[in-house]
Amino acid sequence: MTEEIPEEFWQAVEQFNAQDFYACHDTLEALWMDAVEPDKKFYQGVLQIAVSLYHLGNLNWRGAAILLGEGMSRLGYYSPEYYNINVEKLLRESQKILRALQESGPDNVAEFAQQLLSSDRLEPTDEIAGLKVPQIVKVVYNKFE
Repeated sequence: MTEEIPEEFWQAVEQFNAQDFYACHDTLEALWMDAVEPDKKFYQGVLQIAVSLYHLGNLNWRGAAILLGEGMSRLGYYSPEYYNINVEKLLRESQKILRALQESGPDNVAEFAQQLLSSDRLEPTDEIAGLKVPQIVKVVYNKFE
């Protein structure tokens, strides 16, 4: 890991957490293009999860499922944490969404996306009950450790 975390990375985290997935993609892509390993693969994994959620918002079930899986695969190397980011939590939340997305199937992508991504969510179906859009969060250390 590089010694200094680029400010653009934290900008991308804010964009991701605000569900501005397209802007997050643009910010991370600029970082990813110039990065070297191990950061390059990390940026790409987060970028792919952001793009998968963007695809979901555009009702592209296949793109959402494929990129969610690819992003999780890339980020597995960085678990449990990287850049003080709780990668394990991001992976766990993303896996739940991928599983529920696959169970609901492509024919139900509009309802699935509306229930997951909309602020005025409907009554959740069995596939989506308890799911929420992943958030990128920092690792919190117990100050008494």
